[in-house]
Amino acid sequence: MGEIRASTVLPARRTDIELRTADGLTLVGELAVPEDRPPVATLICLHPLPTHGGMMDSHVLRKASYRLPALAGLAVLRFNTRGTTSERGTSEGEFGDGDSERYDVAAALEWAEYHDLPRAWLLGWSFGTELALKWGRDPLVEGAILLSPPLHRATDADLDAWAEFGRPLVALVPERDDYLQPAEARERFKRVPQAEVVGVDDAKHLWVGEPYVRIVLNEIVRRVAPEAYPLPTDVE
Repeated sequence: MGEIRASTVLPARRTDIELRTADGLTLVGELAVPEDRPPVATLICLHPLPTHGGMMDSHVLRKASYRLPALAGLAVLRFNTRGTTSERGTSEGEFGDGDSERYDVAAALEWAEYHDLPRAWLLGWSFGTELALKWGRDPLVEGAILLSPPLHRATDADLDAWAEFGRPLVALVPERDDYLQPAEARERFKRVPQAEVVGVDDAKHLWVGEPYVRIVLNEIVRRVAPEAYPLPTDVE
């Protein structure tokens, strides 16, 4: 096949799924798992702000689902939070500004548990990082990886609660982020002793460009499936 490019889609078993929330909504999503082996771990993806175009197909999350089942043996669960639309469809309900989305996070975790998906990690991006920090402290969760965390809705109290939760927390912070840059992020995340802040040179909030996508996916795999690190840049 040659070099892995932005448009590369590697083999996986992909299934459309529906999540049911405790407050009665149906959310649409997709599960991608390795084609020829059980997954070694699971990424539950929480997308950027839907009022600014965020959805389950936001490019880093989509590329994770296109590559990581084949390259790292990961299950990748993506879904649209309430009121969000993508090519997969529209989830019921309406945007809850990060509050009622607590039920969406819980529904994804319950679905993963019911379907025996192993070793759940949250992968949040921007608004999705707020959902992870506020509503992701579930016994099922092994840790969380945060892409471009703005720390707007998530407060110091949420950070303190995650510190007490004790699970790993990795924040990938673009050097040129519009909201929170590495130096300030390191100060804010000092409240969480087990947190690791990784500054990414020259990157921006949206991680545009294949080199930055590769950095993100490698950092994910290094924590969640280290036996697959580093990821190849070419496939046969």
